[in-house]
Amino acid sequence: MFQRYDQYLENHFVVLERLDTAFRLNKKFEQLYRDFELQKVCYLPLTSFVLKPMQRLLHYQNLLDRLLNHYGKDAPDYDDCYAAQQKLSETTLCVPVILKQSENFVQLCELQRDVSGFDSLVQTDRNFLRQGCLLKHSRKGYQQRMFFLVSIELCYFFFQFSDILLYTNRSLQPSMQFKVHGQMPLRAVIVEEAENKMGANFCFNIYGGNRYNEMKILTVAASSQEEKDKWLEDLTSAIQAAKEKGDNKLQYLSLKSCSSSDEVIDKCGDEGNSNREKASSQRSNTTVHVCWHRNTSISMGDQLRAVENQLSGYLLRKFKNSNGWQKLWVVFTNFCLFFYKTFQDDFPLASLPLLGYTVNTPSEKDSIHKDFVFKLQFKNHVYFFRAESEYTFGR
Repeated sequence: MFQRYDQYLENHFVVLERLDTAFRLNKKFEQLYRDFELQKVCYLPLTSFVLKPMQRLLHYQNLLDRLLNHYGKDAPDYDDCYAAQQKLSETTLCVPVILKQSENFVQLCELQRDVSGFDSLVQTDRNFLRQGCLLKHSRKGYQQRMFFLVSIELCYFFFQFSDILLYTNRSLQPSMQFKVHGQMPLRAVIVEEAENKMGANFCFNIYGGNRYNEMKILTVAASSQEEKDKWLEDLTSAIQAAKEKGDNKLQYLSLKSCSSSDEVIDKCGDEGNSNREKASSQRSNTTVHVCWHRNTSISMGDQLRAVENQLSGYLLRKFKNSNGWQKLWVVFTNFCLFFYKTFQDDFPLASLPLLGYTVNTPSEKDSIHKDFVFKLQFKNHVYFFRAESEYTFGR
């Protein structure tokens, strides 16, 4: 068994590269790929399933470590568990490094498919750092263009990589992609605190040049102080690393968007039906889209921690309009809960992306008098789940 995993670790990256190449160069394969991802059985991006065996190795390691702690050295199964742990450790020794490289490649591939307006995002020396939603100040104030609403606020989605910062806007085309409107090489970027203005809190300024050596200032607002701190920390660290590389040449991606000026950005999405590209099938529940709707962000570190925190088992979900509970098989993976009738089902009944949600125990006003209950909440969306034991509740 371990020999097969060794072969998988050696060859899986080639599979990822060939999938990406075929997706970009073969239109028929691209459509086949997108159609398959829209099927119920493919509840995650296809590339995520390619990484599952590697993630499972770490899960096995974690299970064996917990079993050894539970048994104690006097238990009859301790020696067998210890031998299995040592054998598995030989295979998993290099997994964290390989997993980080593979997760980074997968993130770049998925973002390339969710974003339009530039080429060659996927490069072997490029590292994904953070993606998320920030409000960008313009002449019309802080505006956001949602997919199906009249513009009230214009919200830009920011992608931060190890060498460049891109900012995009949600397209109103049926493909629901994000269109690039500007880029800033991090070597030329400065970030600083900014005063709150026009009712927006948690503001900061991003100063950077463009390809015409013109200084551009972006005033952006995060959704919370925590989000602001995360952006400032990652930007500051990435800017410092970019400057230490010592390369004086500023690299720009090839943009296919109209312009990065506020005037043009405010008009983008208002062209009506004219000049619209033919829409292709596009998943709307990817991490990019969830971050957009929840006005939050995630980093590469968050992605790697999510791999370590995967869980499955039975939970009881409280009905919204009654005191009844429904027993479901629940899988927690990729920042999302997937619900099944039983563990033998081929595809989930429903899913609940958890980015932006808080987890707590019920309060007195919730009037839930059961043991092992936890509460998930995002704004006015509230869900209650009950575990079958104290151990499961703690997990």
